[in-house]
Amino acid sequence: MDPSPQRLHQTRSRAAALCLAGLLLGSGITWLALSEETGVPSSDRARAAADRVRPALETALEDQGLALGDPVFLRIFKEENELEAWVRDEADEEGRFQLFRTWEICTWSGKLGPKEQQGDGQAPEGFYYVPPAAMNPHSSYHLSFNLGYPNAYDRHHGRTGDYLMVHGNCVSVGCYAMTDPRIEEIYTLLSAALKNGQPFVRVHCFPFRMTEERMQAAASSEWIAFWENLKEGYDYFEDQRTPPDVTVSTDGKYQFE
Repeated sequence: MDPSPQRLHQTRSRAAALCLAGLLLGSGITWLALSEETGVPSSDRARAAADRVRPALETALEDQGLALGDPVFLRIFKEENELEAWVRDEADEEGRFQLFRTWEICTWSGKLGPKEQQGDGQAPEGFYYVPPAAMNPHSSYHLSFNLGYPNAYDRHHGRTGDYLMVHGNCVSVGCYAMTDPRIEEIYTLLSAALKNGQPFVRVHCFPFRMTEERMQAAASSEWIAFWENLKEGYDYFEDQRTPPDVTVSTDGKYQFE
């Protein structure tokens, strides 16, 4: 699930091709301005957004002993309509992340449960990662980044679909949509971390906050076995405050290390 250096290189190459072939369709853009140093796509739009939000982001991060460019981890909760950004304190010897900010998700489509097939309108649930080339500064939805659906778990289970994003413009068909001001902050936070050397940003997408009480309430759902597997990764981070390395077992379950 989490990429090895070789797999990460292959993923970046594939993501770059996706950006050129698919992410820009309908936008009138036929090129990407890539940073030679980092491989993080850029554009006048992304730079203008960063100029708008950087001062306030830097101040808010500094207030928590953090800095723009520190490693970032995202969590998404459908039921609560929340996207969390966690940032790693580089001075923390154990590499723990601390909650920096929570944004309200403007809209997501479908219902609780995973995405299964192209066109079902479902927003994905699971464990994803965003390498530099998955950032799209020319999005038709202001700014966006590709979650990387389907991942290895999704492919194992025959799930289909593509171009599943977190983006602006507050409209969704299978994506997680933010308002434009919110996606500017999130995009700038991720872009700074990637430019500073973070190889990819993990994004964990959950149906809800996976407390024992909420899981008990969901016990009769058709997705309870899937959600119990997701909860293992949820609990790992809740306990360790560092996201786990995620793989997929031969019998098609998420594994956490």
